[in-house]
Amino acid sequence: LAALLVPSVQEAKSLGVFTQQQALDYLGGKLKASPKFGAAGPEKRRKSKVDEARDVLAHVVLCHVPVPKYNFCHKVAYIAVMMRRMLYAVLDPACIDDRDYYGNKRLELAGGLLSLLFEDLFKRLNSDLKRQADAVLSKANRATQFDVAKAIRTDTITYGLESALSSGNWIIRRFRMERKGVTQVLSRLSFIAAMGMMTRMTSQFEKTRKVSGPRALHPSQWGMLCPADTPEGESCGLVKNLALMTHVTTDEEEGPLSALLVMLGTEPLTSMAPAELHGHGGALVFLNGNLVGAHRRPHGLVREVRELRRAGLLGEFVHVHLQGDACYVSADGGRVCRPLIICDAGVPRVRQEHISKLRSGEWCFNDFLRRGLVEYLDVNEENVSLIALYEKDCNKLTTHLEIEPFTIMGVVSGLIPFPHHNQSPRNTYQCAMGKQAMGNIAYNQLNRLDTLLYLLVYPQRPLLTTRTIELIGFDKLGAGQNASVAVMSYSGYDIEDAIVMNKYSLDRGFGRCIVLKKYGVSLRKYANRSSDRIVAPLPLPGQKAVAPRFRLLDRDGIASVGDYILPGDVYINMQRPSNTRDPLPAANMPDSFYRPSPMSWKSTPAMAGERCVVDKVQLTANDESHYSIKVLIRHTRRPELGDKFSSRHGQKGVVGNIVRQEDFPFSERGVCPDLIMNPHGFPSRMTVGKMIELLGSKAAVSSGRFHYGTAFGEPSNLADKVEDISATLVRHGFSYSGKDFLTSGITGEPLEAYIFMGPVYYQKLKHMVLDKMHARARGPRVVLTRQPTEGRSRDGGLRLGEMERDCLIAYGASMLLLERLMISSDQFEVHVDARSGLLGWWDAARNCPVSPLDKSSEHMAPIKIPYACKLLFQELQAMNIIPRLKLAD
Repeated sequence: LAALLVPSVQEAKSLGVFTQQQALDYLGGKLKASPKFGAAGPEKRRKSKVDEARDVLAHVVLCHVPVPKYNFCHKVAYIAVMMRRMLYAVLDPACIDDRDYYGNKRLELAGGLLSLLFEDLFKRLNSDLKRQADAVLSKANRATQFDVAKAIRTDTITYGLESALSSGNWIIRRFRMERKGVTQVLSRLSFIAAMGMMTRMTSQFEKTRKVSGPRALHPSQWGMLCPADTPEGESCGLVKNLALMTHVTTDEEEGPLSALLVMLGTEPLTSMAPAELHGHGGALVFLNGNLVGAHRRPHGLVREVRELRRAGLLGEFVHVHLQGDACYVSADGGRVCRPLIICDAGVPRVRQEHISKLRSGEWCFNDFLRRGLVEYLDVNEENVSLIALYEKDCNKLTTHLEIEPFTIMGVVSGLIPFPHHNQSPRNTYQCAMGKQAMGNIAYNQLNRLDTLLYLLVYPQRPLLTTRTIELIGFDKLGAGQNASVAVMSYSGYDIEDAIVMNKYSLDRGFGRCIVLKKYGVSLRKYANRSSDRIVAPLPLPGQKAVAPRFRLLDRDGIASVGDYILPGDVYINMQRPSNTRDPLPAANMPDSFYRPSPMSWKSTPAMAGERCVVDKVQLTANDESHYSIKVLIRHTRRPELGDKFSSRHGQKGVVGNIVRQEDFPFSERGVCPDLIMNPHGFPSRMTVGKMIELLGSKAAVSSGRFHYGTAFGEPSNLADKVEDISATLVRHGFSYSGKDFLTSGITGEPLEAYIFMGPVYYQKLKHMVLDKMHARARGPRVVLTRQPTEGRSRDGGLRLGEMERDCLIAYGASMLLLERLMISSDQFEVHVDARSGLLGWWDAARNCPVSPLDKSSEHMAPIKIPYACKLLFQELQAMNIIPRLKLAD
């Protein structure tokens, strides 16, 4: 191995390297005296350069290949195979591995990441301990005995784990690993948002690089990762989600497997001559990427390993496949795999009697695995199988059958009915919007005080459902309502994607939601043993009643539950000590020692007329008796102009107008739609799935049974066909096309066209106009630039940016430009010396402007410029650059 690593034969001769010893001497001379090798301590320094070089070759170069008792046989063979592969790749570009192929990828799971972190922290603890012990024990005149228990810092491991989990930054020094965002806060907006986040998977690829390879939908993702569920924007394709039946493997023990491979006829490397490795129709055998040996009949070996796995004598996640002149056996963790039905010469092993046992509860999924009817395949083994989608597609060469084609989709995209009838980006948009839809929440979550919670008041289950919805329990905890939709243009307030809503539907509770927001405070303890306190409010001087802003408070100084809260009302009457540094003269200080700092409820101007309610109050304390008070404030909202709704097909729209029901069109049966959607949303979006959903929901209402729209479900009767839905509609007296005869509510005359109308499941999204609307006339300014602050939370201004400035220049509206960019922003009067063009200042004593040149006021002229401009001039002057203003007469 040493000879392999010395550059070339000619160079070796010129360096005088002929023997193994000389090669090791040469490599030893190249070693740097790092803390790991040669400079750690007296016991390390005793090693010679040759021994150090041998150690590096054994434990650092390709450290995953074992070197038992310094026998380099496996490592030499591995490097030789690597070189052979490189030469193949030079000769044939098809031999180059694909980095985006999922058989070459491994997922890092929580356990592996935590074990790495713990190992690093534990070794850090040990090295600290060793350093302390060395420092104490090396003293010659020490009198006391060294107590190792006192030297152990109890919080090294705890603090390291806690900070990594809370910040998401995993820093493992040994591997120079510094990653951000490894842990994320679970989104609890709705049931489906939490479910979707459980299956999320993030790629270790920089978002800034504009490379399409890692982002593209790779064919090897089929069935393993959801093809639709990925965010839009910079992390598109890098954040993915697992498909429904994906399993991620964990590590299995290697020892028994390598012994089994030898028993099945693999010749170990140690007993073979190098020339025997290749050729003779045999194949190299790799176990988890390590070379075990070679096998003369690799097809037989693959067949035997599979038979053992199907018989339950091997782990169900041990996978084997042949590729070129190598046989790979994988039992490592982090591989994605999925279950498939085994076929013998195209005949599926799962038959009707087995499914009957499953239905009756006699069998579970593991029985199918144990009996060799179903098996898990990883991406590599799936690649060498022939898999049929449906039983009718099977032929003599078919090795496996899909359990059900809709399982290639994930949890969130499984909510979409008829996704295979939509243009694919629409399904991707719906996956993002499904996670923003308000739903109801499990009761135990209501007892947690989340920072922000959105609840839909009357959630319903969709009339057109899918198998995924039933599998994950979304029908028990829905996030939407079945709205009666008419597809027509109406009033001009439905331009683009806007929708017109029926006022009486809103009165009856359509789209109504509750927003719960947490406010709170922690009572601090200070160094001089004083602490914050909460007290009951005192009445006004000379009166019995307290001030109106304290009306909510109970005798403990905290708001009473169930009361209305208005802007400016105090909900926690806290007081802080006026002195937190000097020692206190007495234990109980007088009331004058405390200064009031009450927590009052600030609401936005938009909510000035809204009435909110104190929903819950929670008092908690930790081990150090630090008290924390949390108040949950509840606000019930009905949909208003600008609120955002979406159907399950990425068709989002805001409320453009709310119209009384008597002005809405109505059908022959007297049915009035809840909302009107513009028909122009269909042609370019191509969401045919939404049209079929409307038909299916209408048939479901008529026939009294839920209809199905599972992905790819028509051949297996998991989705209703359009012809069957139309037949149901005709049977119940409707048009086969879902169109109705409508009468105008305004004129009382029939509309000239038949209108496509029926129920569609609509979701209310968390983006509400009340949380976003913002305007200001005057308000706070930034101290440095004297310009208005930025952002709604800081009561900021609306920025007139560079592009808006360009528009005003194009219009020639120069006075408006001046007003927006200076007068309304940061106008400031400066005095300029007309001779030198330098800024002067105002002398208050002489009551006149002063020139910086000669302190005279003769040539000074006042001009108005933005304050930020004045600031720039002064900062340039601080850098020895003099800007001069040339004044016109």
